[in-house]
Amino acid sequence: MAAVSKVFAARLAGLVVLGPDGESVGRVRDIVITARIDRQQPRVLGLAVELLTHRRIFVPMLRVTAIEPNSVTLTTGSVSLRRFNQRPGEILALAQVLDSRVRVDDPELDDIADIDVLVVDLGIELTRTRDWVVSRVAVRGHRGRLGRRGAIHIVDWQHVRGLTQTDLAMPGQGVEQLLLQFEGLRPADVANAMRELPHKRRIEVALALDDERLADVLQELPDDDQISLLGHFEERRAADILEAMDPDDAADLLGELPGAEAESLLRLMDPEESAPVRRLLEHSPDTAGGLMTPEPVILNPATTVAEALARVRNPDLTPAVSSLVFVVRPPTATPTGHYLGCVHLQQLLREPPSTLVGGALDKDLPRLSPDDPLAAVTRYFATYNLVCGPVVDDEGHLLGAVTVDDVLDHLLPDDWREQEETVDGR
Repeated sequence: MAAVSKVFAARLAGLVVLGPDGESVGRVRDIVITARIDRQQPRVLGLAVELLTHRRIFVPMLRVTAIEPNSVTLTTGSVSLRRFNQRPGEILALAQVLDSRVRVDDPELDDIADIDVLVVDLGIELTRTRDWVVSRVAVRGHRGRLGRRGAIHIVDWQHVRGLTQTDLAMPGQGVEQLLLQFEGLRPADVANAMRELPHKRRIEVALALDDERLADVLQELPDDDQISLLGHFEERRAADILEAMDPDDAADLLGELPGAEAESLLRLMDPEESAPVRRLLEHSPDTAGGLMTPEPVILNPATTVAEALARVRNPDLTPAVSSLVFVVRPPTATPTGHYLGCVHLQQLLREPPSTLVGGALDKDLPRLSPDDPLAAVTRYFATYNLVCGPVVDDEGHLLGAVTVDDVLDHLLPDDWREQEETVDGR
């Protein structure tokens, strides 16, 4: 394919970045440009590239040998793996410029003169000196009658006002283009992307996400970031987000807040949603009772294997939670009736669909006590080769289940999400 010398920045988002031998380096996540100085066209300094390990690095434009419709090719496969950190005077084209409000003074565009318009894209081009610069801005007017979007206009850079660093630091910027980039990403990947955003943009994205999506993303952020973002919501919305979180994650977050603030949020939550969170907060966070989820897969003994398999197929369940189903006497909500035993997923797959789970029980698997410390829980998983284990009180009631991911979260350093090690440890 022929290389291009002009391209719109949003077209680069997600493109694979290739070395000279065609090996994949990563994908383009943003374009780094210089801050605006008067009417001078900003230079394109380089690309923010996400590696397979989800770390973002900076690749200078001097390393780019060709931009093609489906890929960006570098002059060398040797790039610095140092984590990308935005410097003063640098602006992220996609994260900071798109969806910002500007004004246009192009005499040929009287219909959008002296009114706020939205930036929907930036046109960059290769100059004779082999530098890439921002030459054009695609803008859209406000929605017209019947909610129709305004027409898109392509404006020369020198006719656009409102893209200085001061302008871009003003609150209230839209996030439509950023949210489009997050579509289809796992919550952990969205969380990683949000951590790379400037603080102001991170808040604007969080405010725009719906409660369910934000709850999933929030659970993947470090504690300090969770607390910071939650503090930007009014209390009613913060309580709604906590309701959408897994109870154990909500309890972990509330446990980091001052007692009065946590209690205020708990009172605003639906009583049915706050009850399991309150029970979790009664336990020390580094015990089985503090680590557990109160919502594992719980069945009564008269449930068929077919019904049990239907339950564990729920896409909202993590693989660890769905690896075991717990069988109890009614009630089946935690704390349950008398705990009878568990059935492993592999066992369910071996049994005829009409078999009752009460007849396929593993009654010998040892149980965790809610007061068991983290070290004991870790040894339990290692001893029995499990990824999920039951937490049962002295009266024989199932209180919840601990999963291996919760154990790892507490075994790793508090700042493990912020450390730069790659998956292979290098």
